[in-house]
Amino acid sequence: MPIESTDSFTDAADLALLEQLQKDCSLTNQDLAKRVHLSPPTCLRRVKRLRDAGLIESEIAILNPELVARALGHGLEAVVEVSLDRQGNEEQEAFEARVIEDEAVQQCYRVSPGPDFVLMVHARDMQDYLALAQRLFTSDANVRNVKAFFSVKRAKFKPRIPLK
Repeated sequence: MPIESTDSFTDAADLALLEQLQKDCSLTNQDLAKRVHLSPPTCLRRVKRLRDAGLIESEIAILNPELVARALGHGLEAVVEVSLDRQGNEEQEAFEARVIEDEAVQQCYRVSPGPDFVLMVHARDMQDYLALAQRLFTSDANVRNVKAFFSVKRAKFKPRIPLK
């Protein structure tokens, strides 16, 4: 039975499942069931229902950028603010569609007030970032202003939605 609204998944068991999966989606079904006090078949069925409803969008491994940089010899993270000349919906959708296709763009937000977009990008090094800037910003006549902030340290990264 698919979940049709957010009200349909707010029982304690579903919330507990979503909370645990946000912490560690690599848990086996048996371990997950123990943590949320459900039988393994019930747990499996509920998680499948949450996935089918789109509440669980994807399950990924989050890599440590510092360790990856040490191992591979590269890594540059930046927060980039982008303002467009024309901010109509069509122009914003066109810019958004173009940047989200680029592998270097990790996150893309339309924001207000201030810049039109905030992007989280990852590049191998400064040369790679310059190529990204040319590809995404300089070559777009509708991009009015770009302001990049380069990360020197990531103090916290917990991509989760508070459920309680």
